[in-house]
Amino acid sequence: MKFYVVWKGRETGIFTDWNTCKKQIHQFKGASYKSFKTRSEAESALHSDKKLTASNTSKLPVAKSTSKKEVIKTYTAEDISLINVNTKIYTDGGCVPNPGEAGSGLAVYRNESLCELWYGLYNPNGTNNTAELNALHQALLMARDELSNGRTVAIFCDSQYSIQCITQWAVKWSKNGWKKKTGEIKNLEIIKEMFAIHQSIKEDVEIRHVNGHVDLEGNELADRMTMLAIELADKDFTSYREDLDIKQILNMRSG
Repeated sequence: MKFYVVWKGRETGIFTDWNTCKKQIHQFKGASYKSFKTRSEAESALHSDKKLTASNTSKLPVAKSTSKKEVIKTYTAEDISLINVNTKIYTDGGCVPNPGEAGSGLAVYRNESLCELWYGLYNPNGTNNTAELNALHQALLMARDELSNGRTVAIFCDSQYSIQCITQWAVKWSKNGWKKKTGEIKNLEIIKEMFAIHQSIKEDVEIRHVNGHVDLEGNELADRMTMLAIELADKDFTSYREDLDIKQILNMRSG
């Protein structure tokens, strides 16, 4: 098995199969990636500041790696299994096409068992980023409630954009009067609201990045909920009331 590090692509992090890695870098301007024989080598390279030449990328320009300050670790299913919390919330947002019809979804596990699915926040003129932000917003609200009920919580999101907006970039934006030198802050209102919630619970709740479409059950279930939201054009955020038959749900339309 090889491990593929993507420093710059549609999603960044470590991937364990070429097809998933290729989706992140194919026709992505400035894509940067490299394969490694072991996970430890890949983990080390992902967090390195050194410029590494991408392998097998003669047609792709190599970009600078992300600085340590900007790096977000990507958690695997094995990593997640070692996180000892009562509640694990997976988020996803989808848009078909992008921009286009958008929806958001959550999959909620308590004590390692699936207990709730949520879908909705349909927007006929949304984007993938707005859908991802909406999903993470709902997860933050739910996490706050879980904490108030004495539960420990972790959130798993496959959107590095959403995570960085709330945990990194908004820190600077807020200090600068919610302005940035390079222009408009897109999705500002929801980012401000999410940042306020995150600031109030950040000592107790970690937001972890996961890769999408790598057969991670919670992420895949949240993905199916995004498509259900689009199919039903449901603008509310609604609890899924059918049986939580995981196999059957995974056979639903994927994003």
